[in-house]
Amino acid sequence: MNEIAALERQPSATLAVHRLTGKIGARIDGLDLAQPLDDESFAALHAAVTEHQVVFLRDQYLTDEQHEAVAARFGVPSVYPAERIMGGTKALHHIADSADSPPKADHWHTDISWLPEPPSHAFLSAIHIPEFGGDTLWASLFAAYDALSEPMREMCSKLAAMHAPHPDQLEAFRRSGRFGPDIAEKVAAIFQPVEHPLVRSHPVSGRKALYLSGFMTRIVGVTAAESNVLLRYLNSLLDDANLQVRWNWREGDFVIWDEASTNHRALSDHYPQDRKMRRCTVDGARPFFQPD
Repeated sequence: MNEIAALERQPSATLAVHRLTGKIGARIDGLDLAQPLDDESFAALHAAVTEHQVVFLRDQYLTDEQHEAVAARFGVPSVYPAERIMGGTKALHHIADSADSPPKADHWHTDISWLPEPPSHAFLSAIHIPEFGGDTLWASLFAAYDALSEPMREMCSKLAAMHAPHPDQLEAFRRSGRFGPDIAEKVAAIFQPVEHPLVRSHPVSGRKALYLSGFMTRIVGVTAAESNVLLRYLNSLLDDANLQVRWNWREGDFVIWDEASTNHRALSDHYPQDRKMRRCTVDGARPFFQPD
């Protein structure tokens, strides 16, 4: 490759950012993530993720090494807890849906919020996409917080919730040919329920998010009946399409999202077709709430 061609392929700090909805999501043009991100380009990309919460880039046919290199600009690539228990050190893993391995993420969640320090960002690459179905939804937790009345915001800001591995997740570990019953029991024993604020201040922008996740088990300090009613109502906010962005995948798509301010849900309507994705996350900090 000559010098001019190399310069043409060098990522530019001037990104073309196209908003997708009024609340969340943007498509980014002008970056070739197969090339190392210079500091200006990374700063612009990071700012876009912070502002729009989830960004989508087309035609990014990355190798495993390139995928992880992009993630590493955002932080330390995470090793999944069950993988770490087994002695594994790899951050990347594949999600392979098939007739024999049905989709398992068709519910609203933010990734492994049952860690004391959940991931800060996630990175997902589309390797093989079925002919139809299999879209992914993201919902804005900023917009969910903003949708509350002022008295509800004030009440929720004083509350915390417990997060724990979901029984369905543990059962999937037990049935997994890779993990199995022993690892499932170790995950349950090692990762005891952890308390996080119900309203979370964003670590970069300071903006407040209603920190919901499918791994929430109860609200702290209220009765079980009150907790059930409140969680049911708050989780119902995520079903408002005005808070969501929906992505129709193509092979080569690469998506980056902010785990602190979003929930996502991978639809399962492509079953029993095959779908293969590659993903990783990067380590984050303990969620906190900072009053105004």
